[in-house]
Amino acid sequence: MLQQTQVTTVIPFYTEWLRRFPDVKTLAAASEPEVLHAWQGLGYYARARNLHAAAKALVENYGGLFPSAAAELQKLPGVGRYTANAVSTFAFNSSLPIVEANTARLFARLQNIQTRIDSGTGRQRLWDFAISLIPERNAAAHNSALMDLGAMICVGGEPKCSICPVRAFCCAENPAMLPIKAARTPLKLLTEHHRFSSDNSSVLLEQSRGRWRGMWILPRLTSVAAEEPVLYSADFPFTHHRITLRVCAAPPQTRAGATERAFSFDEVHAIPMPSPHRRALNALLQQHSAAPN
Repeated sequence: MLQQTQVTTVIPFYTEWLRRFPDVKTLAAASEPEVLHAWQGLGYYARARNLHAAAKALVENYGGLFPSAAAELQKLPGVGRYTANAVSTFAFNSSLPIVEANTARLFARLQNIQTRIDSGTGRQRLWDFAISLIPERNAAAHNSALMDLGAMICVGGEPKCSICPVRAFCCAENPAMLPIKAARTPLKLLTEHHRFSSDNSSVLLEQSRGRWRGMWILPRLTSVAAEEPVLYSADFPFTHHRITLRVCAAPPQTRAGATERAFSFDEVHAIPMPSPHRRALNALLQQHSAAPN
């Protein structure tokens, strides 16, 4: 959950997740819609699918128990070197290095790395440096301290060098300019049209096969007339895109497609929907209920 998401956002989701899925076997036995519904609001839904697949793999191959070796952990879906080392270090007291966003920035400055840290060479330099620092014991405390140092002192932009406890070891000539990374992908602007098709008790939704695979969205519109009134419009970010979601009234005599299904108003709260479409549907249902009969 903490991958690409801030701690303050994660905490309530984490608490609720453990209430719904208190152990690996419970998560493995859950359906994908249940998992996606519990995850909705966090975004990057591949993380939820990987977590679900990893739970199944743990039950099938390890009796529901986590292996302690990082090499075994990396065999699980969605688990790379950083995650495997973190689990092995914090759960099993292994002496392994951790390179993530905060420690990468810290290490790049300490070494004054003038190459891109997101290149193969740059990443290897970070890991080699992390390995050189790792103690034989108490690696969990060591790694926590490094991550905290990067998160609170060696921050992005202007670091707090005057209070840094390791400033005597820092080789950075201009720390604010480090680390060096590839230029960000330019933001792409997209407009996506969907339709709102509802009677007095149900609404038609489409099961996505694309961006939000397996989740339910407002049905897509492949073409929209210029004069078509827009019932709802909102922008949201998605990876390197800024997407405008526009929802129009369903054309007359609209028939449900192969991936579409009508849900009663009482059902929609329990199905997995991406947040932009959930917000749109809530607003449209509110407008619908307020409209005169």
